[in-house]
Amino acid sequence: MTLTERSVREIQRWSTVGRRLYTNRVAERVRDTSASSFPFAEFRSILSEYDDPVVFVHIGLSDVNAAFAGCPYERLCSALTAEFESVLVPGFTPSFRESGVYHKEYSRPQVGTFPVLFMDDAEYRTNDALHSIQVAGGYRFDGCTHQNTFGPDGCYARLDEDNVLIANIGTNRLVSTQFHYISLRDDPPYQTTDTHSGVIYYDESTHQRVTQTNDTFESIYTWNRWKIERYLDEQGVLDDRTRNGLKLSFARAGDMREALEPKLERDPYYMVT
Repeated sequence: MTLTERSVREIQRWSTVGRRLYTNRVAERVRDTSASSFPFAEFRSILSEYDDPVVFVHIGLSDVNAAFAGCPYERLCSALTAEFESVLVPGFTPSFRESGVYHKEYSRPQVGTFPVLFMDDAEYRTNDALHSIQVAGGYRFDGCTHQNTFGPDGCYARLDEDNVLIANIGTNRLVSTQFHYISLRDDPPYQTTDTHSGVIYYDESTHQRVTQTNDTFESIYTWNRWKIERYLDEQGVLDDRTRNGLKLSFARAGDMREALEPKLERDPYYMVT
């Protein structure tokens, strides 16, 4: 058995075990939260105000659980799939940089709890070995270059082109992977592309070698999320619907880019700190 085959076996085994553990422990997770209880019907009413067919969600389940006690994943997933034709959720696997193995069915998302649980509800997952997107519904990325994450023909460029709605629910700050795409378009001095080679498995046996082009910061920088959030709110691009401490914000991918590009033209470091 080759090293790659052993890696895939381990991914399969630990994916199953990990999902079971995550499901059992979601309700038991305890951390300080900023959210307090409010009616779930009010949350559903907020979602119903958006007539977008597609939503890309970033979710913090701890605060969601504090606001809507009991089975937070099931309730939230049902509400989202009922209100939108397609629900997109991150499936990020940064370990590909070291492991060189990405399995579309068994590689467990490594950023957040909601994406792990969403694996059982997703109908489709992109071929991006680092920043894959899981989809419930009919939205697809046909024609995109999946191996160039933030490139002009990549999946995040498609989200920009379609001006897809991006929602933050229960996160403790503004989260959007579109920041990487928006910033790279302006060729900033702190950010560049990077490549990682490995193997992608499409099912139990079908696989191929790939080189994934992604991005990296060339020094110690982080997104200045608070400044970006304030600016997008001032520009009317960000819709802040926070209730009882539960962060609820909505913005569209293309609108964010159009608002931020003039700032980046004047100050290439505007988005980072």
